[in-house]
Amino acid sequence: MTQKTVLNDTHRALGAKMVDFGGWDMPIHYGSQIDEHHLVRQDAGMFDVSHMTVVDLRGERVRDFLRHLVANSVDKLQKPGKALYTAMLNPQGGVIDDLIIYFLSEQFFRLVVNAATREKDLAWIGEQARAFDVTVTERPDFGMVAVQGPNAREKVLGLLREDDRARIGKLGKFVAGDARTVDGVELFVARTGYTGEDGFEIVVPENQAVALWNALLGAGVKPAGLGARDTLRLEAGMNLYGQDMDDDVSPYEAALAWTVALDEGRDFIGRDVLEQQKANGAPRQMIGLVMDEKGVLRHGQKVVTANGDGEILSGTFSPTLGKAIAFARVPAGDVPLGSAGNVRVDIRGREIPVRVVKFPFVRDGQPQDGVLA
Repeated sequence: MTQKTVLNDTHRALGAKMVDFGGWDMPIHYGSQIDEHHLVRQDAGMFDVSHMTVVDLRGERVRDFLRHLVANSVDKLQKPGKALYTAMLNPQGGVIDDLIIYFLSEQFFRLVVNAATREKDLAWIGEQARAFDVTVTERPDFGMVAVQGPNAREKVLGLLREDDRARIGKLGKFVAGDARTVDGVELFVARTGYTGEDGFEIVVPENQAVALWNALLGAGVKPAGLGARDTLRLEAGMNLYGQDMDDDVSPYEAALAWTVALDEGRDFIGRDVLEQQKANGAPRQMIGLVMDEKGVLRHGQKVVTANGDGEILSGTFSPTLGKAIAFARVPAGDVPLGSAGNVRVDIRGREIPVRVVKFPFVRDGQPQDGVLA
């Protein structure tokens, strides 16, 4: 049965085109995906992300549990409110899910995990938590709204009570704090996001989510759908679980080496596989592609390299660049950056030359060096 967020009727009233997304009835756009993409790059847009799963962990040994559960080091989290992006691995080193961990106290950490992986995530976390006597509590009583763009923070701060504005305005990136709106609604405000732009992800009591959404509309923040969210995150070089990584892909094969901490004395799940891959090299690698010819790069297309064939993972037309861009997973080996022809993509039987580039493709709204030839 298709699930709906508390904002479902609100999206429909705004004229959203609704689609099934991992079992959820979600807005793909409100009229123009391209306009919504540019809106977030140039001003401020908001996304309903209430389908994401919030999980609270409590107990005396939560930190020990998380040291065991995830590939990044939670010992980086020392100040309340600090957040960490990481992957949760299976014993084979594959990614069960990518998630954000918030440190709230030594006895209380909060996770935000993907909607499509909710059931397997909760089962895995619950199974692993038993040995550490950690209580795992899903929080379906929350909604979540992401407000993203160069003017996003300013527009959110205007809705907060005066006592909270300065403190929330000073939050560093990947830091969260509690705040209240001028109407007294309690919020959990995190300076995180999935677009490559600055902004906040706001956790709100579900029964106040519609009021928050409407207040943001009144502040000049326009809605954006999942279509723009996907093109924005790919331009920003951010992975999508299930498309760019899964249970059979290690962080090293998903360009997520920066999320792995092989700190001494910490025996996290999957560590032995990652140590072998770090020492000997992973069998596959993820690369960024730009196609200068007309057309769109799409998931599943064959990618031809000197080291063997791979495939397109996430692919789309980039509104900011005006070109097709993609992630691809290809065999390990040297894949030169730059000139087209070293790598080709099979599009309906034609091998089209593409350029290999570093990602993110776009940072702070601007194309990165080498992306536009």
